[in-house]
Amino acid sequence: VRLVESGGGLVQPGGTVTLSCAGSGHPATFDAMGWFRQAPGQPRDLVASLTTSETLYYAPFAEGRFTLSRDIAKNTVAIEMNDLRPEDTAVYYCAAWGYSMTDGKRYERLFWGQGTQVTVSS
Repeated sequence: VRLVESGGGLVQPGGTVTLSCAGSGHPATFDAMGWFRQAPGQPRDLVASLTTSETLYYAPFAEGRFTLSRDIAKNTVAIEMNDLRPEDTAVYYCAAWGYSMTDGKRYERLFWGQGTQVTVSS
């Protein structure tokens, strides 16, 4: 399974960035897709996620500023981040909840993209 991210980079405070992620190699649609972020010295936090049944979650810091969208059939997910602040600076990781099969058994898996840097600075 591969998750390939695009977008990110340097943006000024108050600016907008859109991150995109395309998944491939999974035997079916992912149960959910979303984004995490990790700042230096900090844990990796969930930013937003959307399940196949359209249960949507936003972290409190993302509510009202970030918008997640997903194409379930294509296994893609994107997040538009508005009104960015210096504290939003982090590596953003695409994540997908799926599964793998080994010896006929299904194992739930959380797949990760390689991460993309978002830096908010003037």
